[in-house]
Amino acid sequence: MLAIIIGFLAFSKAKHVKFTPAIGTGCLVRGQGFDVPLTSGQAGLAAIIAGVARRRAMPVRAVTIAYAAALQESDLADLPYGDRDSVGIFQQRPSQGWGTRQELLNPVFATTRFFGALAAIPGYQHLLVYQAAQDVQRSADGYAYSQYSGQGTVMAAGFTGQRPHDVWCWYGGGVRRAQRLAAAGDQLRAAFGGLRIRHVGDPLMHVQVASVAAGWAVAAWLVTHAYSFGIENVSFQGYSWTAARGQKGWIRVAGPAGAKRGAPGTRGTAAPGASAASPSGTGSPGHRGVRHQASRAGAGSRQPAARRHVAPLAVTFG
Repeated sequence: MLAIIIGFLAFSKAKHVKFTPAIGTGCLVRGQGFDVPLTSGQAGLAAIIAGVARRRAMPVRAVTIAYAAALQESDLADLPYGDRDSVGIFQQRPSQGWGTRQELLNPVFATTRFFGALAAIPGYQHLLVYQAAQDVQRSADGYAYSQYSGQGTVMAAGFTGQRPHDVWCWYGGGVRRAQRLAAAGDQLRAAFGGLRIRHVGDPLMHVQVASVAAGWAVAAWLVTHAYSFGIENVSFQGYSWTAARGQKGWIRVAGPAGAKRGAPGTRGTAAPGASAASPSGTGSPGHRGVRHQASRAGAGSRQPAARRHVAPLAVTFG
């Protein structure tokens, strides 16, 4: 599976082709030049990293650096082993003061430590991705991080919400039938911090966010963890993702008239939970506007702050 993903990435960067979801289970980050296919495990960890970045108010550039480091060190997996005493997604070493083995196997803790070390590097936002990653990791071959710079950039734009509804997953065998509302809320708060989460019925949960970008970052976390927590549907900003049709991506169910349709994330098919989502005209720029805004943002730009009320995400459990 890993060889297939790496081979596709090399081809897609050269040809600028789009990835078509296949039968089975997987996730996708849609990019402008190329798409990034991930396993559900990789995508779940990527969403956690973006959540911790949101909680610590780290810029999108920091998330790109973290992804490059994690992909090189562990292929974005929470490994219980490594070189000498290295463990976890960043292969941090207890003997070097990063934390205990148990702590470093917690992705939220490991990511928090990574961002803490990154933030302490003067001017890291202006360094090349591999240079910043190497300054944190002190690896034997720091240049190796450079091969993941492009992939990390695409992933960071999607998982931080700079590019809306560009992250989704599909589950060939369906999601777990057991509802885990409380556990999902606890894990969301662990990554993102003080989110306002309300159980508004069985089995419906609302997640209030401070900004549209934050909402799409939370949405990415929810769809990448849908199997574990029995999440059937997520609706936000006029778009809906449903586990039963996960390969279709985010489907437009409400929004400004004349919106383009026909591609994943913009189809005009109704889906459950749409009534809880608000049109994108309620304070969130349209898809094209967000991409333009993201392209103008500098490498060290902060993730956008809220300017007005944003309707909550609606999450339906199985």
